[in-house]
Amino acid sequence: MRSVATFSRAAGTAGRSLLAPVPAAILGLAVVVFAPGIPLAGGREASVARSPQSVVQAVEAIGITVADLDRSVGFFSRVLDFEKVSDREIAGGDYERLEGVFGLRMRVVRMRLGDEAIDLTEYLVPKGRQVPVDSRSNDRWFQHIAIIVSDMDRAYAQLRQFGVEHASSGPQRLPDWNPSAGGIRAFYFKDPDGHPLEILEFPEGKGDAKWHRKSDRLFLGIDHTAIVVKDTGSSLRLYRDALGMRVSGESENYGTEQEHLNNVFGARLRITSLRAGSGPGIEFLEYLAPTDGRPAPGDAQANDLASWQTRLVVKDVSVEETPLRAAGGRLVSPGRIGLEGGELGFRAGLQARDPDGHALLLIELPEPRN
Repeated sequence: MRSVATFSRAAGTAGRSLLAPVPAAILGLAVVVFAPGIPLAGGREASVARSPQSVVQAVEAIGITVADLDRSVGFFSRVLDFEKVSDREIAGGDYERLEGVFGLRMRVVRMRLGDEAIDLTEYLVPKGRQVPVDSRSNDRWFQHIAIIVSDMDRAYAQLRQFGVEHASSGPQRLPDWNPSAGGIRAFYFKDPDGHPLEILEFPEGKGDAKWHRKSDRLFLGIDHTAIVVKDTGSSLRLYRDALGMRVSGESENYGTEQEHLNNVFGARLRITSLRAGSGPGIEFLEYLAPTDGRPAPGDAQANDLASWQTRLVVKDVSVEETPLRAAGGRLVSPGRIGLEGGELGFRAGLQARDPDGHALLLIELPEPRN
């Protein structure tokens, strides 16, 4: 079994980052109920100076790197009812600088479920590393999307019919003593590359109102993407204070149901949800216990199969660089990259990684035509 110690890149130029990591201090923060700018213990402050333009307008899509695009498209369409929207092959220096991968040629398929979208990307060259076979839900390279279902029992039966790999022991109903999560039913499973996915059913009174509209569909859309973080405060410093996302909820989850959902014995999680103006939320999973989750490798790259990419719409990419660095982010691309062709639907982008190594792609959308 591969451990994080062997999750390192072989010597050679193929797949190496075009830039050395940008050093940045990762500062702490108190619990989310503190407002930005309030002094914290030890004299630290929560706020990060940012331009009024420095606000994420939308979570536009979630990207997943896959080994065999046709296989993955088939999985998401047949098993989960996603619809294929576009299919493009991309190469060139602009995209090499944007993704931090030299000599790339990639095929990107956008798939949609309800109002939300994912981008499946196969790197035709250079190939990246496999997902470590011993990955656990508390390792900090963990990321998933939560797919809302109208009927958990039917959805689980469909997954079983297609022989999907379990990550949870089975669907779990979170206990009623937890006011934030009580009554929610959830199940983790894996796609053909080993990426964790979740199906989620909200009881009445929980979740966005759109998930409770009458529908004949079984799989409805994507509520959020979840990422494991070492420290909620440090992550809030980037996502809330630097990028302007708003905290929309928080809870502390533990007990046998949570342990069996995450398949981590003794799991106790601090969960913090954030939202932009539109699109899926971003959910922090901080493991208060156990604390043996492994950090993401420092040389993780976009073509590694464990790499996800959250696409965030901003008005002006160039104003984000300083706040990102100040909040513990690391730039992957050398500043704003303009994309004349806009093959992927945006005119400029900037890739960065958050304090835990999760990839963010900040994008500017084309100006609307008159």
